[in-house]
Amino acid sequence: MDPRRQVPRTDAVMADPRLADAAVRLGRALVKSAVGAAQQRARDGEIPPGAVAAAALAALPDHATTLRPVINATGILLHTNLGRAPLSEAARAALTAAAGCSDVEYDLATGRRGPRGSGTLAALREACPAAESVQVVNNNAAALVLAATVLAAGREIVISRGEMVEIGDGFRLPDLLASTGARLREVGTTNRTTAGDYAAAIGPDTGFVLKVHPSNFRIEGFTATAPIGELAALGVPLVVDIGSGLLTPDPALPDEPDATTVLEAGAGLVTASADKLLGGPQGGLILGARDLVQRLRRHPLYRALRVDKLTLAALEATLRGPLPPAVQMLHIPAGGLRDRAERLAKDLAAHDIDALAIDTAAAVGAGGAPAVDLPSAAVSLPATYESPLRARRVIGRIENGRLLLDLRSTGTADDGPLRAAVLASKEEV
Repeated sequence: MDPRRQVPRTDAVMADPRLADAAVRLGRALVKSAVGAAQQRARDGEIPPGAVAAAALAALPDHATTLRPVINATGILLHTNLGRAPLSEAARAALTAAAGCSDVEYDLATGRRGPRGSGTLAALREACPAAESVQVVNNNAAALVLAATVLAAGREIVISRGEMVEIGDGFRLPDLLASTGARLREVGTTNRTTAGDYAAAIGPDTGFVLKVHPSNFRIEGFTATAPIGELAALGVPLVVDIGSGLLTPDPALPDEPDATTVLEAGAGLVTASADKLLGGPQGGLILGARDLVQRLRRHPLYRALRVDKLTLAALEATLRGPLPPAVQMLHIPAGGLRDRAERLAKDLAAHDIDALAIDTAAAVGAGGAPAVDLPSAAVSLPATYESPLRARRVIGRIENGRLLLDLRSTGTADDGPLRAAVLASKEEV
């Protein structure tokens, strides 16, 4: 008999109780695709026909999405390619609570339509009392686009040459702002711009002055920047993009701007990211003077940029709940990281793995505090472990010819999975 005829039919395999349950959880189409791939493996002689159901089951993902969880052992706390800030347990629970029908825009007391995301906005105001009013859009770039559209379409935005930055993936701030119909008026030089430079450029066509925190680079040496207070006194709105989403000063990052300090110094609007040092979901924060924020809120573009119920829920839980993982990781004492690294390395060495505990330096990432090296500790392995560990969703970094699993960007709950992944990779190295 032709071996291909022995391969079980699709309906017969799909009737397997394990796959039937998986179809309810993941969707019939996804399960059927896995069955088809397993049947082809049987036709090709890779597996026996009787193993089709088990092979299909083994190939199914945990969830009906191509996004897969990973362990970030790169030492970059806010890794853009890995989703930036990991959400707290409180924020994850809030996502689940809001996933079905929720009162996102409904007043349970009156039975009428209510203000959208009022609880989240209240939490943001409480976290930054210096802001008279707040709003949330889908990212920081959206916040800047909204501000430029409302305050400067057909007018000028005055900005320092040294702050005409590229914000990642080829997107440049000048292009982003020009797309709104605003004109950019560059002042000063790359390394030195004074309040006088801004003042000389302000005229009837000025929509606002924009100050941008450089975030992912630094200029050192013969430099000068204009203080927020002096720019706020120039008679036009001052918009400040602080980038990383720090709401109040953090002693661990003394040079990182925060919304409270900037607003108290006189800024009219502050924009920032919610998924960086704030530790929340992707979002763009708008904080500042009531009249300016309300002008942005009433513009038709706001509707296209507003966030959904899941973002509102996760952001509120981040603001009201326990410290999110990114903030905790930032403040872990280096000694505790060294102790974890030594325990892991000793355990792995006992299994004849070339593992060492070393001191190293981690980074904030996502453009935050580029000048700050965070003391850290890592498990150092041969570089040949990089590929098999990546296949097991453990992402480290190569440094001086070795693979480092930096523990500042992981939690203690990751130590067991890290150990298991390294041990499972041993035979593939």
